[in-house]
Amino acid sequence: MLSFCFFSQQALAQSSETAQLRQLAQLAEYIAVDYVAAVENGEVVNEDEYQEMLEFSSIIVSKVSSQFGAEHETTILSQSLALEQAIIAKSSISHIRQLSGSIRGQILAVLPESLLPARLLSEQSTQALFQENCSSCHGVMGKGDGVLAQDLSPEPTNFTDKERAMNRSLLGLFDAISNGLDDTAMPAFTQLKEHQRWSLAFYVGSLAFKTETNTSQRLKNIDLQKWINLNPSQLINNVANIDVDFIDTYRATPKLLFNEQQSPITIAKSQLNAALNAYYNNDYQKANTLAVSAYLDGFELIEHSLDARDEVLRKRIEVNFINLRHVISVVGEETSLLKISAEIFEQLDEAEQLLTGSALSSSALFTASLVILLREGLEALLVVIALMTVLIRTNRRDALKYVHLGWLLALIAGVGTWAVAQTVIDISGASREVMEGVAAMLAAIMLLYVGIWMHSKTNADQWQAYIQKHINTQLRSGTLWGLTLLAFIAVYREVFETVLFYQSLLTQAEPSQFSVAVTGFMAGVVILTVIAWVILKYSIKLPIARFFAATTYLLLALAFILMGKAISALQEAALISISPLPIHLDIPWIGVGSSWQGAFAQIAVILAFVLYRIATKQKTMISK
Repeated sequence: MLSFCFFSQQALAQSSETAQLRQLAQLAEYIAVDYVAAVENGEVVNEDEYQEMLEFSSIIVSKVSSQFGAEHETTILSQSLALEQAIIAKSSISHIRQLSGSIRGQILAVLPESLLPARLLSEQSTQALFQENCSSCHGVMGKGDGVLAQDLSPEPTNFTDKERAMNRSLLGLFDAISNGLDDTAMPAFTQLKEHQRWSLAFYVGSLAFKTETNTSQRLKNIDLQKWINLNPSQLINNVANIDVDFIDTYRATPKLLFNEQQSPITIAKSQLNAALNAYYNNDYQKANTLAVSAYLDGFELIEHSLDARDEVLRKRIEVNFINLRHVISVVGEETSLLKISAEIFEQLDEAEQLLTGSALSSSALFTASLVILLREGLEALLVVIALMTVLIRTNRRDALKYVHLGWLLALIAGVGTWAVAQTVIDISGASREVMEGVAAMLAAIMLLYVGIWMHSKTNADQWQAYIQKHINTQLRSGTLWGLTLLAFIAVYREVFETVLFYQSLLTQAEPSQFSVAVTGFMAGVVILTVIAWVILKYSIKLPIARFFAATTYLLLALAFILMGKAISALQEAALISISPLPIHLDIPWIGVGSSWQGAFAQIAVILAFVLYRIATKQKTMISK
């Protein structure tokens, strides 16, 4: 416990240090942007602005010595002193911008890469967010003319000022929204989620730019990290193939650039780079979080597509991601970390070539579409069918509506959750896995309970006596709504992920091939329907004792599978550690993985059933 507290405090201290460095970078940029409003031709034209420039430069100087090691302090401190003296001397704006830009670049060089969202909020949602939080000061159109603006000093930023916007980076805007600006009326919007703050930063950063260019053609290979770190003037001067028209197009319409960059493999690489930077900055907790995100928010989404082309490569990448998580949270594992991460980057490049070299063939697309539905839907179907057959055999067909209500609500809720996640909230891969893991564990426990209950009725005489005494009194509203809940859990945990996988699969297909994906989906529906029909038809014809025995072991098998998948999901979300077995096992269809935690959990399910049987036999023998 003491060591946990120590490392937690250390992580908080490192996070605080990163925030302070980002604040210094923000101050340097703010000087570069606003100095022009304070000094003109060597004369002070706005005393308040000039005093603010002096204050900000003094803060930078005073904090540099406490924030940097010896290898960076000398350079940054000398540049900071030079900036302070240049402001005192009322130097030209070009000289001030050169010094402040150099300071900011030096600071950003020692910081880890920013953790970017997978997408922006919709334009409508972002505009509503701006009107609710920003328009009272910055104005409805972002011109700095809000109803409160006339009483503020300095005046709120006019985001439509092109000259100012050319010298303001998106990272600087994000930091200003996140942390506020000292000695100004700009507050820190800590109540907003990081995804919302990034969307606002891209939005206000777009207001000064307009384009007449046809934006249907999207440029590739743009470094999104560099795009947010540098202001437009720096991008034009320092990055090849970026000119004024390019800046106008992609600052005015950020979603084009953003969508292009955020393929699953791009996300995996970006998060992995950020994880390595966090590790080398001794922020091991953040490094582990980013490594988990690299897999769940990136690579996992193209697993089915990659399976259709190279299943062996997919398994190798999965194993390497697990190995990476074992070393990235541990001090002194630089050698192993470099080796594993280099292998992952190489394998991701190989996967990217396979997936982007050409569209999936029609046969591969059909197979992937079919497998997604069967893999995600079969368990849920078996749970629902088992519940239905139990009700039918207990002469409670009137209660079937409760089961149907459960899976229908799950379909609606699953698709609805996915739709909300695309537009309103940002559900991370880790959150998705936690949701799936908890749901699977609850379903496994409930199925084990129902299975044990059914096993106690495998004797026909016992069942008839139970029917006479209990069935019409115990299967009332509370129990029936419990069936609804179980059906809901079993189906909901699959629907959200299924939609996500299909969305990713379709990015690997040409528009003309969408009908092939639909055909694969419909084939899966047909197969699942046939399975349901066969189970219902023949299970109902079984003698009552044999029916309950068969259903008991079906539910036990489902509980076994779901418990394994629950542990695997919680491990992928980094809530449960991974202790590998001596031999590698990976049988996802039955939930078996290569960790001791998963093995123990699945053994516990079997052990609970075995202990129940032993206790039942002993009780029977005593009664005789």
